[in-house]
Amino acid sequence: MDWISCFIHLGVGVVSYAPERMGQTLCICSRGSITIDNKRYYFIQKLDEGGFSYVDLVEGVQDGRFYALKRILCHDREGRQEAQTEVEMHRLFSHPNILGLAGHTFIERGGKSEAWILLPYVQKGSLWSVLEKLRDKGSFMPERRILKVLQGICSGLKAMHDRGYAHRDLKPTNVLLEEDDRPLLMDLGSMNRSRMEVKGTREAMTVQDWAAQRCTISYRAPELFNVESHCVIDDRTDIWSLGCVLYSMMFLEGPYDMVFQKGDSVALAVQNPVTIPQPCSYSEGLQNLLSSIMVSNPQERPDVNWILDQIQDMTCSSPNTQTNMV
Repeated sequence: MDWISCFIHLGVGVVSYAPERMGQTLCICSRGSITIDNKRYYFIQKLDEGGFSYVDLVEGVQDGRFYALKRILCHDREGRQEAQTEVEMHRLFSHPNILGLAGHTFIERGGKSEAWILLPYVQKGSLWSVLEKLRDKGSFMPERRILKVLQGICSGLKAMHDRGYAHRDLKPTNVLLEEDDRPLLMDLGSMNRSRMEVKGTREAMTVQDWAAQRCTISYRAPELFNVESHCVIDDRTDIWSLGCVLYSMMFLEGPYDMVFQKGDSVALAVQNPVTIPQPCSYSEGLQNLLSSIMVSNPQERPDVNWILDQIQDMTCSSPNTQTNMV
């Protein structure tokens, strides 16, 4: 199968849609309710919105639980297929470190469609929101906490990689944290088959353009900025992004966040070895792990199994690791 089929069309199961007291065609009004798979949910409040998606807090009438309802505007067939891929990726994995799927539906109106994806609501929020709070308080994340979160993220990635898929957009805002710091990988809309064999300049530009749209620039792997005309892109793009997430937990900002904010070239910056701010109060082992992950050449990057082994060794050798403020 051609690599272009990484934009997967797997088919979606039937989920019923029964709007009640809708304020507008593609909007849930404050007193409205929806029915997905014969279960009713009341709208509570808006949580977030992006360019083509919105997230609302809803409550299940039958179970009293809160859910996050992600609504994706699909402007064309490709947009619908991308939303369909996100649904199928959620359905494909049942893992404690990958956000599950509670239900979904597609609404067809006026030749356009909107995907509604019902997800468990995680009150603590994203890893990024936790890091922002630490930064605002002038605090830091202890090393043992970093290792715990990192291990969970790696476990989720391993489940994806073992089944031949890659996340492609791993970043702190796409990692939710439960109350016990168990991480949940979310936003699976950029996922595709981990191995993409590029044959020729045309395919290289297609992959490069896709990455520019779907992979966040300051967490994007170097090989996705200038895709070679004959190469293989694999799940080691996730390993690079994982290194950026680890850096964020250590220093409360991504390694290339400031480069992007200043308008400098991230594509050039990622070609150089990552600079670890000094003095650094984290252990030499954690610093070495970061340096081992963030290698520009993907062939020299480790896989997720090696990283999990390193985390296990570090956790066993220093079970009570604490650090001073960085």
